[in-house]
Amino acid sequence: MGLALDEPKENDKVYNQSDLTFLVEESLLETCGSINVEYVEAGPRSGFGISSANPVGGGGCSSGSCGSGSCG
Repeated sequence: MGLALDEPKENDKVYNQSDLTFLVEESLLETCGSINVEYVEAGPRSGFGISSANPVGGGGCSSGSCGSGSCG
């Protein structure tokens, strides 16, 4: 699971929170369940953290955290 800039696709669910719009692939929601995205203040390691009801591993965010705001 990770964060990326993207355009909406027909299989995305769209969520708006404050001034942000989140796109989540429907298949990811089925796998992960509810998803929480929060900004974590940690000095030079500040960034977005992602957690879900059913954590998934792999990729650059297997820990559930994207310190740079971008995941590989």
